[in-house]
Formats: sequence, structure tokens, C-alpha cells
Amino acid sequence: MASNKFINSFANRLPVGEALPLDEVKIRLKHGEWEVEITCLESKVKQVVETVLSSLDSAKIADPAIRAQMDELWREIEALKARSVEARPIAAEQKLVKGGMTCRGLLGNLWAEGYFATERSLADVHEDLSRRGYNYDRTAVSHSLTDMVRENIMTRNGTMRNYRYIQKRPPSDVMAG
Repeated sequence: MASNKFINSFANRLPVGEALPLDEVKIRLKHGEWEVEITCLESKVKQVVETVLSSLDSAKIADPAIRAQMDELWREIEALKARSVEARPIAAEQKLVKGGMTCRGLLGNLWAEGYFATERSLADVHEDLSRRGYNYDRTAVSHSLTDMVRENIMTRNGTMRNYRYIQKRPPSDVMAG
């Protein structure tokens, strides 16, 4: 109990009943369950009081009951963090849309709107995305369209560098089941 030794060093400096020198003050503090009497130089009051109060606060934390409560709160916080990160079931339309602002997400939105009901070239798709305010590189659009073909969402007709993309099945079929 270092805080008690610290407090006692001030309290024991003067015998009870003796008058205080002019530059010394005597202070009685109540903080929580603690009551402390401090005698110190007037110029050091702020420093001594702060030190005593911080010692009392740290003594409280050492209390096993409070420590157990704090540990329990930390466990609850960690459990809440873990729960918010867990994977949640995703609806079929969310799987296809994937966020909305990525190139793949935007193409998923176009597909969901029925844009690919007719064949579209890479140039058509790239131009339409640009018209909507999304300026992706043609390579990014091409890769995303290729991913959609691999996912069996769309199919492509034609030859290399001249593919035309069309939906493999209408969006309503996927959304329904």
C-alpha cells in the first residue's frame, strides 16, 4: 500500500495539536470510500492532491471485485465485436450485386436491370458505364464480364477481341429461387 505510506509521510510530519507553520496547509479529502488528511506546503497542494487522488484511483482498480467486473465487460465487448464480423446469410440478389460501386457490382446491377437481355459488346458496356458516371478501364470491365461468364450468369458469343455478352438466364429466375 504505497499510497498509505505516502499519505502517512505527510500526516506524521506534525504532532497532533501543534500549530502549522505559515506556509503549510492541512487538507481533509473524501474520495469514494476513502478519507484522507494531508499536510503539505501551500505551494505543493495541487501536486500532492493529484498524486493522492491518482493513488486512490489505482488502489480501487486493484480491488478483485472491480477487476472481475472490468474483465467481464472486456469479454462482452470482444464478443460483440466478433458477432458483428460474423458472416451473415446473403440473399441471391445481394450475391449478384456485391456492393454496387465496384466494376463487378455495377455490372451485376446492369444484369439485374435486364441490360444484358440483348447482346452487348465490351465497347457498349464500357460506354454505358461511362455514360452513368463510372469510368472504369476497359480491362477491368472485360475481367468482370469474364467473371460473370465463369459464374454462369452470362454467356459470350463471338471470337476473341470481338465477344458479345448476353444473360444466360433472366434475373427473375435467380431472384425467385
